[in-house]
Amino acid sequence: MDRTVVYYDAADAVLHPTLILEFGELCIVKVSDDDDWYMGSLNDDGSVICWSSYADLHDALRGL
Repeated sequence: MDRTVVYYDAADAVLHPTLILEFGELCIVKVSDDDDWYMGSLNDDGSVICWSSYADLHDALRGL
């Protein structure tokens, strides 16, 4: 994927997404080297800033 995805408290560390599920301005991101799912906001330029992580997709969807 060609989107920039970062975690808010480590903005210099770019995450490498394999899947992004968009729900309006919110999204859930699955990254290549992690079992967690990350929730974040979709910016106007298509980049994503994540602020929380969940152990599985079910919990991430409930967090929306």
